[in-house]
Amino acid sequence: MAKRIFLFLLSNILVLTTIGIILSLLNVSPYQSLDGSLNLVNLLIFSAVVGFTGSFVSLAISRWMAKMMMGVKILKPSDSLSQVERELVERVHRLSRAAGLSVMPEVGIYQSPEVNAFATGPSKRRSLVAVSTGLLQEMDDDAIEGVVAHEVAHIANGDMVTMTLLQGIVNTFVVFFARIAAWIATRFVREDIAPIVHFIAVILFQIVFSILGSLVVFAFSRYREYHADRGGADLAGKDKMIHALESLKHYTNRVREEQTSLATLKINSKKGMSLFSTHPDLDERIKRLYAK
Repeated sequence: MAKRIFLFLLSNILVLTTIGIILSLLNVSPYQSLDGSLNLVNLLIFSAVVGFTGSFVSLAISRWMAKMMMGVKILKPSDSLSQVERELVERVHRLSRAAGLSVMPEVGIYQSPEVNAFATGPSKRRSLVAVSTGLLQEMDDDAIEGVVAHEVAHIANGDMVTMTLLQGIVNTFVVFFARIAAWIATRFVREDIAPIVHFIAVILFQIVFSILGSLVVFAFSRYREYHADRGGADLAGKDKMIHALESLKHYTNRVREEQTSLATLKINSKKGMSLFSTHPDLDERIKRLYAK
């Protein structure tokens, strides 16, 4: 899990830094006056542009990226499908209608021994539900029903957009406070080296503040899993949702985490829970469903 957290933070920091450098080179960051003072309003506007740009671009291409990274085969009702594939499409569409979705999600399968599934997409009308071949091979119908209901609940709840907005807000404050802290740091050095110190300090403070901000993002990610479990229970029935989570407990060792950006989307994750976990422990999720 440490590797996944490191890659998540690194990719986010690189995006923020790259966008910040580009905007600075284009002189789209006039937040520092000629006398060296900071214009906080301009800085906040600059920070919001940097913070939300990466998040919204990621959201816009999320469905396409997931297909490419996971090798998802899209199942169209009009195509010649196997019985298992057709049943999966019908199940996703039936649960989607029950959840009140007016446009059916794309349905896909990706080749992997992991027992997992995920939902993604820039909106409720342009979403994707994908399951692994390992899940279809290992799970019974009731467990598959619970997993698919959980993923449909993510779409119905608008979790992808909410996560994007939260990440954008966190990124905005990371950029904002990193530059304030860097500006303060330059007050203690000679004027001739101040620009170099400012540049280095911005990167260092963005790393520190990104780590702190990620705690908020991960906490919400865990919350939305509980919420999707409840939504899945409403759609498929509490017994099927609990059965699905109980079944997933046997396959946590198969979870693939190479695709760092997709780890938060999947229903199953590596066992264990900490402040840096994107998912709650399965036992805790089951406990909460029993108490529902």
